[in-house]
Amino acid sequence: MKPLVRIASGQGFWGDLLTAPMAQVSNGPIDYLVMDYLAEVTMSIMQKQKNRDPRTGYARDLVTLMRELLPLCIEKNIRIITNGGGVNPLACSDAICETARSLGIRALKVGVVLGDDILGRIDDLQRDGHALKNMETGEPLSSVRDRIQSANAYFGAGPIVEALRQGAQIVITGRTTDTGLTLAPMMYEFGWRQDEWDKLAAGTVAGHILECGGQASGGNFMADWRSVPDLAHIGFPIAEAYPNGEIVLTKHESLGGLVTLQTVKEQLLYEIGNPTDYITPDCVADFTTIRLVQEGRDRVRMTGVKGRPATEFYKVSMSYLDGYTAFGTLTYSWPDALEKAQKADEILRVRLSDLGLKFEEVRTEYLGVNSSHGHLAPEKGDHNEVVMRVGVRSKDREAVERFGMELAPLILTGPPSVTGFAGGRPRPSEVISYWPALIAKNAVKHEVVMRTL
Repeated sequence: MKPLVRIASGQGFWGDLLTAPMAQVSNGPIDYLVMDYLAEVTMSIMQKQKNRDPRTGYARDLVTLMRELLPLCIEKNIRIITNGGGVNPLACSDAICETARSLGIRALKVGVVLGDDILGRIDDLQRDGHALKNMETGEPLSSVRDRIQSANAYFGAGPIVEALRQGAQIVITGRTTDTGLTLAPMMYEFGWRQDEWDKLAAGTVAGHILECGGQASGGNFMADWRSVPDLAHIGFPIAEAYPNGEIVLTKHESLGGLVTLQTVKEQLLYEIGNPTDYITPDCVADFTTIRLVQEGRDRVRMTGVKGRPATEFYKVSMSYLDGYTAFGTLTYSWPDALEKAQKADEILRVRLSDLGLKFEEVRTEYLGVNSSHGHLAPEKGDHNEVVMRVGVRSKDREAVERFGMELAPLILTGPPSVTGFAGGRPRPSEVISYWPALIAKNAVKHEVVMRTL
């Protein structure tokens, strides 16, 4: 058993800093690189891509990164774990294997976790008594069944552990929990049992800290963002895990950013409901038991985490088509910039009403005035300029399209001193809404497929 395992965060979302994974691999010792790509809306985007082309449906950035990462990871014996497989992990693994061949790599084991995608099984599952009702509203799935775009169960660390035991140097998954990516190497390296709840909870909390990439090492730092050194070269966080369940959060010394009690605590509060019941497929973690100590520069030790048995359910993330939306902007300049923008909004709304167009929502924001905080924003004096941003939403695509035709005419038929209209008319975009549900774990089976060069 290793005395410690260093697990480095490499990506916090699809579209994160592309240089971060290589910086983690090349600037100091790590054992694992974990990269989180998935969010609820991401799955629907990937499913639409796969529907158009069955060879897609995964994070293509991942394959690009592998061309740079693979040679060094193989040289340093660094394993990679990622949920970037999206809705097509097999195609993702094929692309990575092809990249490896093109680099002259002749020995590579890629573990692929399958089984989370239940889109094609929904009707059979419902016939077997799995209601898949909305866990937040109680609505029956029948209200959106014909508009479902994607459906994926959240697997935990278990399938990844299985792939690691089979010798996988890279593990590609679909909808695995963000926390499971970090917990899995701890379970594998230290031999933690699936009922050692406190240790599983500690690994889960470490995964929660790593899941948002640089946010735990000084990025997006609310408490004192000015104190963060060299954000341009921020070092993503690293979890030094120990067999007893203690974790030290740190980063590479040569990179920017910082790891302090404040940065770690801010990340711990991210997307938290009841802090005593942080539910994952692996365990239930109690965040109120976490104890943090700053034990040195960029080193925060975490101890005391308590956990409880996992529930009998997987969470299911589904998405469905929920109408259309479009957004457009116009910029009004001094003097009386805000008053002009507000008048333009009034004129636009009257014209939309005169046309008999029906929208579920028409929302106007004034960038530079109140777009972030709404009515809570303090009143200011005369503004140099104000950007009016208007958005509409409707089940009627034609109504949304006509809205786009009504924005540009304001340039010559509305208040003066207007500019900033570029890019053509706003066009309708599909609205994808989220449908969370629960399903019994025994209804969803994972499978680990090994690809070997």
